[in-house]
Amino acid sequence: MPYPPPMEQRAIIFHGTDASPEVAWYPWLAGRLAARGYTVEVPHYPGLNVEPIDTFLPRVLAAHTFDRRTVLVGHSGGAALLLAILEKVAVDRAFLVAGYCTPPNTSDEPVLRSSYDWDAIRANVRDPYFINSATDPYGCDATQGRAMFDRVGGTQLIRNDGHFGDHNQTYDEFPLLDRLIA
Repeated sequence: MPYPPPMEQRAIIFHGTDASPEVAWYPWLAGRLAARGYTVEVPHYPGLNVEPIDTFLPRVLAAHTFDRRTVLVGHSGGAALLLAILEKVAVDRAFLVAGYCTPPNTSDEPVLRSSYDWDAIRANVRDPYFINSATDPYGCDATQGRAMFDRVGGTQLIRNDGHFGDHNQTYDEFPLLDRLIA
């Protein structure tokens, strides 16, 4: 008797502030996941961390399908966006790369909420990962990762990899993240 086909897995990769789907490791990771059978979205959101989260979030939620087969990946401002998304929808796994839940520096951060429903976030993601760097130049560092990990649980990884890609840091591939999602 043949096995039923596996359920379709979906991955959505959210870029960071002032970024786009074509930079850093986003296209590389999208290609790796697609080759393994994932349906992959890497949307462009120029309003990310420009528009207040309460007006921005409803459009993001309406533009995508989220369910227990969905893997979310967010980088920097995109990782902060994942916190707001996870208050509202349930997914399989979430990877917050250079994420933060409080202002990491003196920049305005409209993507952040003043407080989060940590119980809802914990209930809505089966397996959260917080990947931060001890050497992040923007303050999206291991302390920020620990603050989220302490509230949600999951896995915290601390590297010495700067911001995991930025206009001043080439980071075209992210093998660690690829292995974790596998």
